[in-house]
Amino acid sequence: MKIGIMPLFGGETSAPQYVAKIAKALEERGYYSVWAVDHILIPKIINSAYPYQKDGSFPVDPKLLGLEPFGLLSYMAAFTSKLRLATGVVVLPQRNAALTAKQAADLDVLCSGRFDFGIGVGWLAEEFEALGMSYERRGARTDDYIRLMKKLWEDGESSYAGEFASLPSSYQYPKPVQKPHPPLYFGGEGKAALRRVARFGHWYGVDVMPEEVPAKLAELKIHCDQEGRDIKDVKVALCPYANPCDRDTLRRYEDAGIDQVVMAAFVPGQDAMEAVIDDIAERLIVAA
Repeated sequence: MKIGIMPLFGGETSAPQYVAKIAKALEERGYYSVWAVDHILIPKIINSAYPYQKDGSFPVDPKLLGLEPFGLLSYMAAFTSKLRLATGVVVLPQRNAALTAKQAADLDVLCSGRFDFGIGVGWLAEEFEALGMSYERRGARTDDYIRLMKKLWEDGESSYAGEFASLPSSYQYPKPVQKPHPPLYFGGEGKAALRRVARFGHWYGVDVMPEEVPAKLAELKIHCDQEGRDIKDVKVALCPYANPCDRDTLRRYEDAGIDQVVMAAFVPGQDAMEAVIDDIAERLIVAA
């Protein structure tokens, strides 16, 4: 079983020397991957419901907003050689598609092909509004952006004409190390997210426990069949989020056909982060 971790590098844990220390520690302790979260800003007033909290409240102190994921992972790449570097997840429809394609390709070059590109459509309407981006039809815009980015990653001379994005004949280099591009993981647990997985890549599910996996994979297979894709080609990374996860939980994930579990570690402070990293390593990585 592959074990990844999704920390929050904000506040005192965003210090450069500390990020370097943690990057090395994750690799030394046998973690397979690290997933960087994404919020460009947190509006003071939030009416949107956070999907992974029962009361819908946003659980992170805005003053602990994490480092921007592409910058963070590029920095971590310099201190590691095996650790997979992932975004968990970039809110694509509130960004510029061509710039994001460039950031992803450059990161893949700098880490020698260890980048996994996690993508989400977003839940925080107020953040979209603050950035001057439309929250409506963000799923369709995401799909359009992905098609444009694939052109930039795969074609020597790229052009694209879509509903939300267009590109005149252009060149973007360097190309990603991984061909045709870094693996695309799509966050979300609903029908639209699983349909996007079947269409474009792989699945990154949050707050999904082993007993929920068979039904989700059955639904995903339906979408894969409709797209003419073999579900066996879809990689799945699941995060239990705030739910407890022990050796038995890992076994049940594995029995359900999942080969990577990503542990959330949203803890404030350097000591707390190190304690969580060590605890997960001792309980799960050594056991796995």
